[in-house]
Amino acid sequence: MRNIVVLDAPSNLGLRPPAPGTVPGCYKLAGALREQRIVQRLGALEGGVVVPSRYDLGDWQEGDGVFNAAALASYTRTLADRIERHVRAGDFPLVLGGDCSIQLGASLALRRIGRYGLAAVDASPDFRHPGNSERIGAAGGEEVALATGRGQEDLTNLEGLRPYLKDEDVRLFGIRDCFEDARAELAALKIPVVTVGDIREWGADALARATAQSFAVPQLDGFWVHLDADVLDPSVMPAVDSPDPDGLVPDELVALLRPLLASAQCVGLNVTIYDPDLDPEGTAGALLTDVVVSAFAEAG
Repeated sequence: MRNIVVLDAPSNLGLRPPAPGTVPGCYKLAGALREQRIVQRLGALEGGVVVPSRYDLGDWQEGDGVFNAAALASYTRTLADRIERHVRAGDFPLVLGGDCSIQLGASLALRRIGRYGLAAVDASPDFRHPGNSERIGAAGGEEVALATGRGQEDLTNLEGLRPYLKDEDVRLFGIRDCFEDARAELAALKIPVVTVGDIREWGADALARATAQSFAVPQLDGFWVHLDADVLDPSVMPAVDSPDPDGLVPDELVALLRPLLASAQCVGLNVTIYDPDLDPEGTAGALLTDVVVSAFAEAG
């Protein structure tokens, strides 16, 4: 069995400030899950920390493109170095974010190695780009678009490797049924989208097993799983920056993650967006830790 290696990526560079003069608190995610003893409960190895640059929007204004772009590009390369090393060694990296822009580190790392897929478990598709929005700026809501080559050159073409992911190698799960415009665009691109309603109709386990099988093809070297805590319903996970209603409940999420993580083709997982600043009692963080540990336990 592969060694799980827990690696902290406490970057909040991809989110807008929650209020003027403040910074997003999701950089505390890793520390909060460690307080819940996630490393010990998983029997995981210690992977250390990839420290991000200071959060600083400077004189950025709407229309200037992605903010913190230079810092994001540098962080993506550094995080990719660490992830690449573990994947090549046969380890299973569990990367604790951070906001969703850390997914670019995983995508770049895997692109260096070969051709990999992505199973993104998220309330929103994170597919905002210049072709569909005038409000480009926060990479944490744009990372799937950036990873598939849509957006500014300094983030989409690091090391001349654009795109890090091919459209046909991306699968999206847990998208809220209300995102009709985004779903239409993704359908036209033949990027499969599984909404919360679809999961309840077809069953999380069956859908995840079918997805894992779809990645087990000769042209792919494996796949990565991206987990955004906001896929959970706000009744159990209110501590996120965009708590959209009608999300998954914990048992549904565990049932979805279990077959993905159990697949021999799955090479890693990252966890993002949970904000301990919005969870003073720590209950949401404890629940998120339980979900991740349960998914791995069942996978074993």
